[in-house]
Amino acid sequence: MSGIRGIVVERDGAVYRIATPAGELRAILRGKVKRDTSKVVVGDIVDVEPEEGGALYGITGVGERRTLLERRVPEGRGTRPVAANIDEVFVVTATVDPAPIPQLIDRLLVVSEANGIPAALVLNKVDLAPADDLAGRYRRAGYEVYPTSVKTGEGIAELRSALAGRTSVVTGPSGAGKSSLLNSVQPGLKLRIGEISRKVRRGKNTTVGAVMLPLAGGGFLVDTPGFSEVGLWGIEPRELASCFPEMKPLINDCKYADCRHVSEPHCAIRAALADGRIAANRLASYHMLLTELESEPKEWE
Repeated sequence: MSGIRGIVVERDGAVYRIATPAGELRAILRGKVKRDTSKVVVGDIVDVEPEEGGALYGITGVGERRTLLERRVPEGRGTRPVAANIDEVFVVTATVDPAPIPQLIDRLLVVSEANGIPAALVLNKVDLAPADDLAGRYRRAGYEVYPTSVKTGEGIAELRSALAGRTSVVTGPSGAGKSSLLNSVQPGLKLRIGEISRKVRRGKNTTVGAVMLPLAGGGFLVDTPGFSEVGLWGIEPRELASCFPEMKPLINDCKYADCRHVSEPHCAIRAALADGRIAANRLASYHMLLTELESEPKEWE
């Protein structure tokens, strides 16, 4: 790439906000990039050049992505890129109000693992319920777990330290208190904060598009809309177990190379369930996701 190099921090229609060493500027896709690039997303490293006679710049090149986080297009096949060049995904869930859904947490963690992005779990609202069992479940699986409370300040400093100097995505189900949490991590982020519907006790998403925000401690934070249509695109059923960190080391110990870890004899993963190395509810999530993958239409269908 050539020209001024920067990072995409937000898209507003056809215009992109680009952070550069010299400051922030606004740019549009130009020429070959506009024709050949499916979609530029936050986190993309781009080259820009001034447009003649205007305040906008033109994006002339897009760098190779180290990682890409995607979500499924609602009610259709295919995927939509959300953010590029991510160092870690933090899945935020409330411990109560609304109640956590372990199967959804597992799904989001699997999507991160499948994209080659390390993941961690943030258990928010621990002032209302500690959720020690939930924390233990994911720590035993190999994940970092951050208990947090916006009201008491518990865990905020630890989460701030984990985010510093890196590009991180924060995602999770509606109502988890994600925007309030991020505002506590760095006051002044000015994220819109949703209210919990008293009738259905579900959050109203207030973040309408992915936004990349610079952190005072260095690095960026990407706030994304709720993943209401998360799918396990691009994962072969035989690869699913490798997206569970506690199962991955055991895969080659199964007697049969095509073991699905469901009912096959001499399965190392099922044996690990018996001696407590793998939690029953994590294996149940694996089976649920495996069934989903195996029932997905093939590309040619």
